[in-house]
Amino acid sequence: MSVEVLGLLGILLMFVLMFFRVPIAIALMIPGIIGVLLLRGWAPLEAALKSIIWTHSFSYTFSTIPMFILMGELLFISGISSELFTTFRKWLANLRGGLATSTIGASALFAAASGSSVAATGTMGVIAHKEMRDSGYNDKFSSGTIAAGGTLGILIPPSGAFIIYGILTEQSIGKLLIAGIIPGIILSLLFILTIYITVRIHPQLAPDTSVKYSWKEKFTSLKSTIWIMILFAVVIGGMYAGWFSPTEAAGIGAAVALILALVKRKLTFKTLIVALERTLKTTGFIFAIVIGAFVLNYFLALTGLPDLLASFITSINVPWWVIMLLILLMYFILGAVMDALAMIVITIPIITPIITALGFDLIWFGVWIVVIIELSLITPPIGMNCFVLKGAVSDLRLEDIFKGAARFIIPILVMLVILVLFPEIALWLPNNM
Repeated sequence: MSVEVLGLLGILLMFVLMFFRVPIAIALMIPGIIGVLLLRGWAPLEAALKSIIWTHSFSYTFSTIPMFILMGELLFISGISSELFTTFRKWLANLRGGLATSTIGASALFAAASGSSVAATGTMGVIAHKEMRDSGYNDKFSSGTIAAGGTLGILIPPSGAFIIYGILTEQSIGKLLIAGIIPGIILSLLFILTIYITVRIHPQLAPDTSVKYSWKEKFTSLKSTIWIMILFAVVIGGMYAGWFSPTEAAGIGAAVALILALVKRKLTFKTLIVALERTLKTTGFIFAIVIGAFVLNYFLALTGLPDLLASFITSINVPWWVIMLLILLMYFILGAVMDALAMIVITIPIITPIITALGFDLIWFGVWIVVIIELSLITPPIGMNCFVLKGAVSDLRLEDIFKGAARFIIPILVMLVILVLFPEIALWLPNNM
């Protein structure tokens, strides 16, 4: 048996294990361990495992992940998310579809502070759904808007997806985070445009509201956004200006979030322990998956399978855009059977040589991949954001959430096309750091 075939069998074994609901980290590690054992023997396997686990567990760059997670947890405790929605509601509620637009705006700003799609969806689900239902909004429309708005959490920095991608591809995490800013703003506007068109065609989905707020109330409500702006300016602005590294930025962001929770008198010993527990659980989950991925990637590198696939695909006499469409189709299919993090750690080591051979910038491709992952977050049958929203608002039907989110697939696909036609949208800011 050739080593390339052994590599393919390893990938097949990984999918079989996932199909039987074996935890992702274990499903990644088992094929890697067996493969290295068959190719190199026990002693090299033991040395490789020690090296991989030690190197990546104690990576300075890895510490970015728990700090950003802790920052999001502390901001959740501070109640900033509900205040953000209230601000947008006061400015936009008198418009048809204004509450839905407010949900997108609040989700975008919350994403700039939390970096988590799950956190954004769950938080906005509790806050925004009740407001929209009380105002007569259609459940499918409101729930779809919340699920779509939550996807912005992994595109607008800070973003855990960019950090994992940067570690796997050895790209600058700072540049990746900065690269998500403009695409995140554009996609937010595309979501808002989708809402506007939808309520123009189907006005019954979002009834008119007679709620009016004075200019004083509107401007007073803006104070809640100041905290997010300060946090974003310190963390992201500091990285852009070169004042500190992504890891330092994450630590500073967590410290500022802690101060914010204290100032708002929302931090108690009990809530701090809860935030730390959630951070530890999430960090442990991510670390286990990434280490498992590095074990599998080491095995695949020994087989030479990624380079073989890259050579084969680039030798096919088809335009580059056909290959990109095939990659998009692959991720669309994978998104139906696995979560976003699993897709990144499994596919990136295989796809990266292909993208490099085609001459694409890996920073740009990181943004493109994250937008694709956003698509997977709202498409069945996995659709993580839809399940999170169902968990947060139990009286919603999962079928209605998926149907409501379906209309937002279009703006995400448009965003993918825009990134291909105008790559500078993602590259201009990082190139000027």
